[in-house]
Amino acid sequence: MTAHPARIGALIAAQRQAQRTRLRIAAAGGAIVAVAATCLLGLSGWFITGAAIAGVAGSAAVQTFNYLMPSATIRLLAILRTAARYIERVAGHEAALKALARLRPQLFDALASAPPAQALALSSGEASARLVQDVDAVQTLFVRLSAPWALGAGAVSAALLAGMASPLAGPMLLLAMGVSGIGAVVIGRRLAAPAGRDVQIATGDLKDRLAALEAVSPELKAYGLGRWAASEATQAAAALDRAQIALTQAGGWMAAWQTVATALAVAAVIPATFGADLPMTALAALAAVTGIESAAGLVGALQQNGAAVEAARRLDALASEPDLRRTQVPADASLALTFDEARLEPPLRLGLIGPSGSGKTTLVERLVGLRDALPDEARLGGLDIADIAPGDRRRLFAYAAQDVRLIDGTIRDNLLLAGPADEETLWRALEDAALVERVRTDPAGLDARVGPNGERLSGGERRRLGLARAYLRPAPWLVLDEPTEGLDAATEALVLTALDRRLKQANQGLILVSHRPAPTRLCDRVMRVEGLSVGGAVRLTSARELTPA
Repeated sequence: MTAHPARIGALIAAQRQAQRTRLRIAAAGGAIVAVAATCLLGLSGWFITGAAIAGVAGSAAVQTFNYLMPSATIRLLAILRTAARYIERVAGHEAALKALARLRPQLFDALASAPPAQALALSSGEASARLVQDVDAVQTLFVRLSAPWALGAGAVSAALLAGMASPLAGPMLLLAMGVSGIGAVVIGRRLAAPAGRDVQIATGDLKDRLAALEAVSPELKAYGLGRWAASEATQAAAALDRAQIALTQAGGWMAAWQTVATALAVAAVIPATFGADLPMTALAALAAVTGIESAAGLVGALQQNGAAVEAARRLDALASEPDLRRTQVPADASLALTFDEARLEPPLRLGLIGPSGSGKTTLVERLVGLRDALPDEARLGGLDIADIAPGDRRRLFAYAAQDVRLIDGTIRDNLLLAGPADEETLWRALEDAALVERVRTDPAGLDARVGPNGERLSGGERRRLGLARAYLRPAPWLVLDEPTEGLDAATEALVLTALDRRLKQANQGLILVSHRPAPTRLCDRVMRVEGLSVGGAVRLTSARELTPA
């Protein structure tokens, strides 16, 4: 098989090592299956032909023909083949499934720890395709490991059986098997490999398209774009269908070549047994058939190789090297932030205002490590934030984003993403987010399900649930992006009163982004975001006086 990329290859190699006992059992089972199948068919051919000749020769020949030993051996080989096949399948698939069960968390961890520009650029549909479809395709790198052993054992046993009829028959069979293998490799590389790669890519594109359309389904319905959306999904599905058809056709060509190779092997072996008894000729011919068939596992692996290699490449891009920056904010260092020469330290409250698109959200996302920070844009604890690994920065901030993302679980599940907390603490956070009454009226309480991305909640409820989650994270700085957007005036007043109380109790600093005047009245200092400079840095100016919108 083609070598897979280095990083994902290292993970696969580690899992192969961990599952080596099961893989060895599967390989041994595959070898036994090949030997048993070859001997079974060859012996059956010899036995049937010999019995037929004995029957034609008359009753005296029939009486002297020993049918007990061959028939008993045939039954033994049949049982051995069935048992070995079962052991091979169970051991091989168990090894693959256990390995994949360990690979997925490792890949998810690699994605979560990747640089922000990479981790956040991957859509949910594409991430799903890679963690599900691509990992499943890698399964062949485990299951098919027994194929070379089966091929080797089948080739040797078939050549030995053919050699019993004639010394020339064995080498002729091995030559035919070599030609068969070369042809299968050529077809696999030219037809199956490109088709397999296209299948993996088209699957990711389809899942990405469907996820994107599903995310905006209310807007599609509101604007009557259902047919357009169906057309978009159909085009992506058609591309996948074409790739799958091409892969199936490649499999058909490989099967056709195997048939041709079998005919060639038989045609090469039978003349080589000239002068041998007819039963031995039948044994050699059927040994040739099973010798070619022993390569079926390897041919199947060649058909799936393109998909497996492409999947490994895509997963390798997912399993990127973690951020190697190790500059940490010392525990005893000041938690002061410095923006545009303005020094800010908890419990100071900073408000960021400015027109839409000026860079307010960009600035806070760079600060908390959700975007790559620019050099000299801000300092934290006296250090340039661009020199601090995003993971080391994130622990200093509790963040409620403007676009709230919720998992398809319960209210409790979504709150506990912030970290462990007892039930009393959860209820207190909900109360401060003005959401407690909504949760208490639900019969399931904290265990009420929110649906995919919180679809069972209103927009304001989703925002307040995200706010409650940020309250649960102990951090020196609380960062809120439009925390009261979409709330009525009464609910906004409740939220801001509770926020003011929490900040005083926790002695926590606040960075608040808002277009509304009420939230910024809580702030000690307000700065206006003027936009991005030529180098991409955010421009800030002081805004001492606020004019209500």
